[in-house]
Amino acid sequence: MSTPQIRAVLTDIEGTTSSISFVKDVLFPFARSRLQGFVTEHAADPAVAEALAEARALAGRPDLDTAATIELLQGWIDEDRKAKPLKTLQGMIWEDGYRSGTLKGDVYPDVVEKLTEWKESGLSLYVYSSGSVLAQKLIFGFTHSGDLTPLFSGYFDTAIGSKLEAESYQAIPAEIGLQPSEILFLSDNTKELDAARDAGMKTIGLDRGEVVIPPDTTHAIAKDFAAIDAKAGTVR
Repeated sequence: MSTPQIRAVLTDIEGTTSSISFVKDVLFPFARSRLQGFVTEHAADPAVAEALAEARALAGRPDLDTAATIELLQGWIDEDRKAKPLKTLQGMIWEDGYRSGTLKGDVYPDVVEKLTEWKESGLSLYVYSSGSVLAQKLIFGFTHSGDLTPLFSGYFDTAIGSKLEAESYQAIPAEIGLQPSEILFLSDNTKELDAARDAGMKTIGLDRGEVVIPPDTTHAIAKDFAAIDAKAGTVR
């Protein structure tokens, strides 16, 4: 039986298309330092008010006032907690930064080149990140190489499910109308790669020197996108 041809690439962001240091050392501090001022100024905006209410509900503290809710959210930033209302507010703050020109999306040059090549070759490109869909669109929409969002056919965040659960990697193909075996998933996280492979996807790990890849991993590993033959789902 012949191996199914890859028809789409699904990529992680942090540590895969973009440096972990950009997220940890630029984006998170940017949002934390501006959170209080942003929430204070926009607390009456429906989307912000909804996110604040969700945060209180998630913490089991519906009685928190705005100042205490801000403190709660800042604590979640420090913990790198993957909480939906926090991701929503971070995305709004980052959007202000990107649109003002203060922030520029950090995307590796090899990623820009290969995504463009893969798109032109007929592959569909998708993103799956723990960051919100808004945050994903911003990081690719305001890069030093320009707006890369036209390259992508869709974006997925943890609303589709946990990145560590195989069910998420079954839900995504169902959403885009492909079989899992027709999708190549790229990530620097071997637990995510395990879940994707359990769902039937082809997987390749990225080792950009920012994380420790287990020496006993059974996933193919690439140093960058230039080493990947996406249609074959292999590393050159």
